[in-house]
Amino acid sequence: MAAQDYDVAIVGGGPAGLTAGIYCSRYGLRTVIIEKMMGGAQVINTERIENYPGLPNGIPGAEFGPMLQDHAMKAGASVKLAEASRVGLSGDHRTVSTDDGDILAKAVIIAAGSSLRKLGIPGEDGYTGNGVSHCATCDGPLFSGTVVGVVGGGDTAADEALTLTKYVERVILFHRRDRLRAQQVLQDRVRTNTKIETVWNTEVRQIVGTNTVTSVQVRNVVTRLDNEVDLAGLFIYIGLEPNSAMVREVVRVDRAGHIEVDAWMQTSRQGIFAAGDIRQGSAAQLITSAGDGATAAIAAHRYIAGVQWARR
Repeated sequence: MAAQDYDVAIVGGGPAGLTAGIYCSRYGLRTVIIEKMMGGAQVINTERIENYPGLPNGIPGAEFGPMLQDHAMKAGASVKLAEASRVGLSGDHRTVSTDDGDILAKAVIIAAGSSLRKLGIPGEDGYTGNGVSHCATCDGPLFSGTVVGVVGGGDTAADEALTLTKYVERVILFHRRDRLRAQQVLQDRVRTNTKIETVWNTEVRQIVGTNTVTSVQVRNVVTRLDNEVDLAGLFIYIGLEPNSAMVREVVRVDRAGHIEVDAWMQTSRQGIFAAGDIRQGSAAQLITSAGDGATAAIAAHRYIAGVQWARR
């Protein structure tokens, strides 16, 4: 199968990728957005977005994501439902290998985002989908009337714990430090919600169950005392792992796998850009990802306009 030819190929259909698609298309560039999920990617799992400018009343992620994709498509971008596995080089062009064929482009924008980091403890993989989850909006209703745990201390952990209180009897929030890292507004909501109990200085060390999760074994990192807590489910939000494996052989990444970029989202390889929380130094926020996408698109347009392309 011959490679499909575009001016710009964007890997990732989250806020960074879709914003890049809008801008590239408005510049008149033949643009394709490659996404393995649906429009918005992980943002669709957010119960309610409250910190995006111009939306003071908030909006469900499941509504916001498709709106972004619709905007990109109306601007002229094509959306390809496929999973990208590798970004490579083909002369002056760049290639993106997917499970639905190869794509050839003058420039590539990597906006593939991140995956939720695992705890790496016994029972985690075995009970994923059977009591272990990473999405309160998706799975919260399955735990109606039960006690569940949340691991983490950032924005996502706090927000998902609050979401779970709509469904469950009680949420136990385990955090290995003595204070949360979440935005103050989320900390205040967690503190005043009577359904949430925060257990400080505690790490989850093992997930226990039969067919599904029944409890977790925990340790206080200060006293070193162990305990077992009965739970029907555990929701894990301890950070993100950049989805950069597809491009690590081509561009520079840091020790954590984030792609190194300059102020214009240009990577160490000309014609390859990175945007969103996959890049080094990202604030990992919806609005900053959108800004990265716009910046990368403008930079890609300038790059393409400045190259003398051979006729193909």
